[in-house]
Amino acid sequence: MKKFWGEFKTFALKGNMIDLAVGMIIGSAFTGIVGSLVNDIFMPLLSIFTGKINFDNLVIVLGSGENAATINYGTFLTQVVNFLVVSFVIFLLIRQINKLQHRHEEEEVKEETEKECPFCKSKISIHATRCPHCTSVLEEADVTGA
Repeated sequence: MKKFWGEFKTFALKGNMIDLAVGMIIGSAFTGIVGSLVNDIFMPLLSIFTGKINFDNLVIVLGSGENAATINYGTFLTQVVNFLVVSFVIFLLIRQINKLQHRHEEEEVKEETEKECPFCKSKISIHATRCPHCTSVLEEADVTGA
């Protein structure tokens, strides 16, 4: 049991728990914003094209009377639109993050792999001791890039 608590303490103190908590808080706020966007903007605009149908009123009544159960498929449709909007925005966000990470990795990888032959000015391998174009013997100082 001590080992379990020790592992949990290590996990919590690494910052994983804090990162998770921050992600949950931002996710909750983001969900509220997207929910409002869908409910207050998208669905009313969609109702214009569907004959001014209020999606919240779309139900299937199961039984009769005041206390009859209902299947609220209009609310479900609203939640599907909500999910699609959230998924799309997250896709765009992750796509941009991946582009930035890829660009950063490319900048790190860029090392000098070529140099210029001092005689014919052709691009040659940085490790070349003889130019493949003009066959000049390169000095040792040129091989190190100095």
